[in-house]
Amino acid sequence: MNPYMMYPPYPPYVQAPQQPSQPAQQPAQQPPAAPYYPLPPFIPPPPTPEQEIESLEAYKAEIEEELKGIEARIKELRESLAKESGGQPPETGK
Repeated sequence: MNPYMMYPPYPPYVQAPQQPSQPAQQPAQQPPAAPYYPLPPFIPPPPTPEQEIESLEAYKAEIEEELKGIEARIKELRESLAKESGGQPPETGK
């Protein structure tokens, strides 16, 4: 959905009929209230190439840290399998 799309106007504002007041005092007529148009959501500008490089390098570091943990867990599991199987290293798919 396009956030800058204009919404259709609301139906005209209808005022409730007013109680007849004293003829000597006529209150000033108020114009109808303007219809409410919601603001489109704020969309931030795209990042500059420098900002994007910085965020991608930070993301890469996080993934590399996670990969180290995964490799350590794989090594730990292989060592435990080798102990259980009597010293024979398990076959790997590599």
